[in-house]
Amino acid sequence: MLFMLPILAQAAPAPPPTPAARRTIFSPQPVRPLPGVLDDVLMFNSNSPEVVQQEGILLSTFPPQGKRTPQAHLNLPLKGQFTLFAHHIFRTNDPENTPTLFLGFILHNPTQEYVRLNVTQAASFLSTPEAPFVNLPSYLDNSRGYVFSGPGSRAMNVVLRGGRQRNWPPNIVLAPGEYRLLANLPIPAPRLPRTVTSRLPVPPEINLAQGMVLALQNPTLAPGEMEVLPEPNLYPSSNGRSTFARLTSDGPVYVASLARYASRTWDGREQMPTLQDWVQVLEQGTLAGPRDIPPTPLHASHAVRFFYGRVAGVARGSQWSARLTDEAAGIASEQPQLLTIPPQGQAFSYGLSTLNRGTFGTGQIQSAPLLVRYPDTAYLAHGNYGVHYDLQMPLYNPSNFPQTVAISLQCPLKDDANRGGLQFLEPPERRVFFRGTIRLRYPADDGSPQVRYVHVVKYRGQQGEPLVTLNLAPKEQRLVEVDYLYPPDATPPQVLTVQTLSPSVTQTPPKPSGLESPPLTQVPVSKSR
Repeated sequence: MLFMLPILAQAAPAPPPTPAARRTIFSPQPVRPLPGVLDDVLMFNSNSPEVVQQEGILLSTFPPQGKRTPQAHLNLPLKGQFTLFAHHIFRTNDPENTPTLFLGFILHNPTQEYVRLNVTQAASFLSTPEAPFVNLPSYLDNSRGYVFSGPGSRAMNVVLRGGRQRNWPPNIVLAPGEYRLLANLPIPAPRLPRTVTSRLPVPPEINLAQGMVLALQNPTLAPGEMEVLPEPNLYPSSNGRSTFARLTSDGPVYVASLARYASRTWDGREQMPTLQDWVQVLEQGTLAGPRDIPPTPLHASHAVRFFYGRVAGVARGSQWSARLTDEAAGIASEQPQLLTIPPQGQAFSYGLSTLNRGTFGTGQIQSAPLLVRYPDTAYLAHGNYGVHYDLQMPLYNPSNFPQTVAISLQCPLKDDANRGGLQFLEPPERRVFFRGTIRLRYPADDGSPQVRYVHVVKYRGQQGEPLVTLNLAPKEQRLVEVDYLYPPDATPPQVLTVQTLSPSVTQTPPKPSGLESPPLTQVPVSKSR
């Protein structure tokens, strides 16, 4: 059916300003491989399927014997230190009538001895309402830990500070043969408010497609605008949950992440799944779905589109520790155990979370190898979500005059070639490629020790301003430590850049935050945990 909307006679509104043309900028800053390697601490990595709509097994390290779906069980007990990472989204077209989806993390002691498990740090958050994705400035002071955007950003922030949410037990003792729930976490689908509307320009003709309601009489609308009302069955409701924990076990344990809808009582009330319910899913369930797009073979050279795939397996590596020095970079210098800053106006970078087809010409793939995985999931833990990068930079000024040095996290265009530099976009694309908290530890120019937490947002192709700017005296050396947990919902790779500013830059008026800090803003954010 076709309708015409009457528009009041008036002067045509001025057209919106034309956005600035985006151009590619080449910055001649060589990229070095990151020294160090991943440690041997295993990571239980549950990220496929990312969107869960069919209950079942997400990831199981249990043995396959006696299970209805043997191929869903990877038979790898975990012992000693290990980490647990999970990131899943629940989506439905009918939130009013769809039960809450629960994630269950189940443990089992297969031995004849008691096994003690310590939960040293742990956090889990929903995107709605606990950690919504909000637009934030590039840098925000996060000294109190109340700044975040998205559940991954918030969970990694808590663990980076050594925190553990109150609902996670500090210790668990598993009796011989015992099953135990580590966590039982809901992902409710937000109910879409029927009164929320959006405004759109009115075209000359309006085709009233199903689910669009035209409001012709609304005094708050300007002439030439229309109001549309979403119908829930056409606008899916979704919610996500990010979970991360560090654990230590003095004996072997099997671990599984499972998905199950809440059951309902006769009067419609939802019931949280019990331990027995989760054991039933483990033993009788199939792989949860719908399944993600299978990965492209890593060495496929003629693939039209390359799919990295989502991870579901056990990776080897939870931390990358490195001391960045001239010797590690293969550069001859007067102080090989230190990191000589570049000449004035120049910079060099280190790749972070580099991966296949994104090494910046270094050939270094930092993605954690997977000891076990499902055949339709990623070959490597691309992105290293949850991996703790702990980097030390013993900066050294070799000159006989003061130098100003800037340390930056940058988000260049992904590249696998050595071009002698990096490519950026001006202006950057409005796609967030990194959102998370970075910790900086260093002596200030006056010698006082500094510990700063900065929430960083980076867009694709963004160079960005420095995380920290330091004034080094002649022949001075100063240790700067940068560490963070690589957050889910980030898109690798990034680079860590060391730049020596030219005199024309250093003589510009300082930002309101002072010489040693980027332009930080403090905003009130919910303190709830």
